[in-house]
Amino acid sequence: METSQASRNGKPYLLPEKSLQSLDEYINIGGLQALKKAYSMPREAIIAEIKKSGLRGRGGAGFPVAIKWTSIFSDPCATKYVACNATEGEPGTFKDRMLMRRNPYQLLEGVAIAAYVMKAQKGFIAMKHTFDEAIARTAQAHMEMTARNALGDIPIEFVYGPEDYLLGEEKAMLEVIEGREAMPREMDFPPYVLGLFAGYPSCIPGRTNPTLVNNCETMSSVTHIVRNGGDWFRSMGTADTPGHTIFTLSGDVQREGLYELPMGTTMRELIEKWGGGLKPGRKLKAIFSGVASAGLYPEAIDTPLDFGSMRNAGSGLGSAGFMVYDDSNCMVQVAYCFSKFLWIESCGQCRSCKEGTYEATHRLEKLIDGTGDEIDLEAIFHSSTNAPRGNRCFLPTEHSLIIPSIVRTFESEFVAHYRRGCQNCRIPVLPKMHDYDEAKHEFHYTHGRLTP
Repeated sequence: METSQASRNGKPYLLPEKSLQSLDEYINIGGLQALKKAYSMPREAIIAEIKKSGLRGRGGAGFPVAIKWTSIFSDPCATKYVACNATEGEPGTFKDRMLMRRNPYQLLEGVAIAAYVMKAQKGFIAMKHTFDEAIARTAQAHMEMTARNALGDIPIEFVYGPEDYLLGEEKAMLEVIEGREAMPREMDFPPYVLGLFAGYPSCIPGRTNPTLVNNCETMSSVTHIVRNGGDWFRSMGTADTPGHTIFTLSGDVQREGLYELPMGTTMRELIEKWGGGLKPGRKLKAIFSGVASAGLYPEAIDTPLDFGSMRNAGSGLGSAGFMVYDDSNCMVQVAYCFSKFLWIESCGQCRSCKEGTYEATHRLEKLIDGTGDEIDLEAIFHSSTNAPRGNRCFLPTEHSLIIPSIVRTFESEFVAHYRRGCQNCRIPVLPKMHDYDEAKHEFHYTHGRLTP
């Protein structure tokens, strides 16, 4: 794996050059100093430092972390929990698994700090049961740190959930923590609340227990912010999005990989400098940040990669996993690939979502097999925009953003498929990542489930 070695915005801090093999190695590079420092600070002062840093959640939404921490901390219910979302199901991203492989100690330290600040009953780290290496590395680190009483008195429990895409949706993740299926809840309460646990009844009748939920990279970043200070973190990245992130770059580039870079790095630099550019003779056609946002197209290649700039460009940073498609791709096939994935992964609780994503997928399939026409194109727009109605999660909204974006930008390609279908069109692979070969700079993909 490659990381940026230095920049005007600081050196990498999340990803060490080599995987840390022991707690002693972690201590030798400053590990556990943050937790020790936290214990000497008022809890409000720790939250103030997080606020000063400007840290925004690295799970995809970019929500200001200090606001969420303040909300949980100030909640009058005394029974609280902390949950780390390390489920990473978005196509095109592998950063959290690499974080847990390279340095699981910083994640555990961050969770311990959060649990201390919130006076939590327990901390949880949730990930998919298929994350074999990440599971082994975090479990080993947890055993080492627990044996030396390095994590304090608040227990941290691991929860391993199904391969479902929606496990990454925090309300669905909380359901799995409680022993149920990965089904997003109704939005009656804010998404940071957790249901009742046996032996821990809520201190407020009719309410669930407040639970702080942050992403794996977010929790890891907390460790460095507490150790080095909010001003240190804000000196990197951009005013909108301070700090570094780990970009996952895949698809039609010469060097796929994971690159820790300052926020604000441009898309051009990520692709051309770190990804080695496109394959010889090819031109850029589209870039997608997972399947949660509209695409980014060649005219926007100089967009700075932070939450605000990507939003202004009509797209989104998401979890900083970018899938690159060159001009050899059929965008009808790409739209079909994304639509089918979202249809399959829709949990079925919301009728408009399941029916809308299915209808769009079915109509795209007709365009591919040569039986579709302009009526089907109209139906794709209609079903996509009507999918998010009373939805419990963001999945149908993702569909309503990404599919119309592709159709609008490449309408002529869709028209060319009317009553003709694909003519030896390239069939894309959905970059749902299973592993990464560091020597070859290649990701290994899995096709996931084939039926809903």
